[in-house]
Amino acid sequence: MDWRLLVVLLPLIAAGGWAFYNIGKIAIAQAQAFLNKQA
Repeated sequence: MDWRLLVVLLPLIAAGGWAFYNIGKIAIAQAQAFLNKQA
């Protein structure tokens, strides 16, 4: 694999993973709050 391709892809993968992690964390918090209200 060409190293220049890695240099371009790594920040994109890191940003995507970070965004996905944050969205997942918020979604879980919302789901827990919803379930707590139901109980």
